[in-house]
Amino acid sequence: MRASRLFAVVMILVGTAGCSDDGSGDVAPKRWAQSVCTALAPWRTEIADLTTKAQQQLQTAKTAVQTKTNIVDLLAGAESASEKARAGVDGAGIPQVAGGDKIAAQFTASLSKARDAYGNAKRTVSALPTIDSKAFYSSVTSAFVTLKEEYEQSAIDPAHVGQKDLQKAFGEVPECR
Repeated sequence: MRASRLFAVVMILVGTAGCSDDGSGDVAPKRWAQSVCTALAPWRTEIADLTTKAQQQLQTAKTAVQTKTNIVDLLAGAESASEKARAGVDGAGIPQVAGGDKIAAQFTASLSKARDAYGNAKRTVSALPTIDSKAFYSSVTSAFVTLKEEYEQSAIDPAHVGQKDLQKAFGEVPECR
């Protein structure tokens, strides 16, 4: 029962989931979109892989201690992957469109918030005592509710970045499909 409940909570992570310029100048919209999507692809893959691994481990975990270890590892991996993606997007430079600096900052901030959401959840779960397994599992569920809320607040949809040139670029470059 506990494992299936945590399995459902971990599933939140699935949906709640390169080429770069030196950042010193403006980048054509297509090149910027390509760089951003190239930075995001490994992140999405890593989140999906971590989630799959955690699901498998949660199915076999027999104690709250094992579950805690698996979840903390998952969250640490997601935090690290999010930071790598943030650095990649930051390295994409600034798109050559009106307000490009603000758009680039939004993407970087979004990934910073996702990274921080995973980090907050990791620290919360790390601090949970495992002596009372019922209380532990309830607290983990609560931590994942908070993670989901924080993660959703970080979301940015490339198709709605505000600039038609960028929207078109995200739709055209193969790395974004």
